[in-house]
Formats: sequence, C-alpha cells, structure tokens
Amino acid sequence: MNILFAEDDESLGKLIFHLLKKAFHRVDWVKDGQSAYDYALFTDYDVVILDWMMPILSGIETCEKLRKKGFKGGIIFLTAKDALEDVVSGLDSGADDYIIKPFKFEELAARIRALSRRAEKPFEEILAFEDIQLDLTTRVVKQNGQVIELSKKEYELLELLLRNKHQILTREVLFERIWGVDVDITENALDALVKLLRKKIDLPGKPSIIKNVRGVGYKLRDSHVV
Repeated sequence: MNILFAEDDESLGKLIFHLLKKAFHRVDWVKDGQSAYDYALFTDYDVVILDWMMPILSGIETCEKLRKKGFKGGIIFLTAKDALEDVVSGLDSGADDYIIKPFKFEELAARIRALSRRAEKPFEEILAFEDIQLDLTTRVVKQNGQVIELSKKEYELLELLLRNKHQILTREVLFERIWGVDVDITENALDALVKLLRKKIDLPGKPSIIKNVRGVGYKLRDSHVV
C-alpha cells in the first residue's frame, strides 16, 4: 500500500510517519497542503492522510482539489475539530473518514485497513513492466520468473520508476524520495545507483529499461522500444 501523510506539526509528524512506515512500508510525508496536492497528482497513492490545518492549502482545500482532479484513492482527515458541522464539512469535501486528535495509532491503522477493504479497486500489490514484476507485499522482484536480489536503495528506485512508468522522475524528486531531505550525498550518487540497478535488470543486447532524460532525470523507456 502506498500512503501520503500530510502533517505540519514536526513532532507529531515524525512519530506518525515512523509508525506508518513500520506498518505499511511505503509512506511519503509532506508538511503543507500544496505539497500534498502536488505529490498526490504525481504518484499513485492508495490513501492520503490530511491534517485539517496546514500552510498554503488547508486539508479541506487539498481534499476538494484532489477530488476535482479525479483522485480515486482514499482520503482520511486528522483534526482536533470535533463539532458535528466540521465532521460533515470534511466528509462533504470528499474525504472517506475522519479521526479526531488525540488518537491512538492503532485506530488510524485500523481505519486505513478498513478503507482498503471497501475501496472501489483493490490496492495494487504487484507492479510490472514487461518481464519485471515487483511484489509490494513480499518486496520480491522477479524477471522472467527469476528472483533478482536488490539492495534497499535499488528496490526503492525500481519501485518509484514502476509506480510512475509513464512519467519522468526528476533528479530532485528521486533524491528526496530515496535519500530524504538534507542528506549529505554527492550528485553522482543517483547516477551510480541507476548504473547498479541497470546491471541487474537490463538484458544483453537490449536498450536499458531505465532511460536517462538529459538534464531532467530518469524514466522507464517506452515498452515498444526493442
């Protein structure tokens, strides 16, 4: 399951982000409504968790904009607002669920699981491109049925590319998603990681599965290229 968590409170955000990653593995954390909107349009999230009061765009505004853009994933509000009119307003904006602060993490996890069960479409468990399959549940990658051993960073890079197979992922986005912000690594780290992954998944005599978009970033090559 792929989750986007939007919360501007640093201490609460760190705690919930850590617990979400332990429970659901693939989680991104942003700290304002505009970033939540941008991320949700860029990546295929199964569930978006929105704090009500955030900078730039509020949770309500973010939710409304996402639904107008056709976002089909689940949306859960986290808020201290407990008046009936606030609950109604949140649900009417397009949210699927509403949790009042303070709350226990077990409740949030249960709401996420419940939302996954009643979703219109099952959450994607297998990501595939040509002869490559990535199982999000077991974190096993196979090519033509054979298991490929990947490092943690190689797996994360491949997952990002597979989730966004029709889009270019900029270098900035890849650095942030794989290494995080404010991490002291060189510009060459991404290129080196791509090179390592290519050695494991590219087939002899065929163009690389990973295409370098010069000056921008990387994407999966078009599947019809031979």
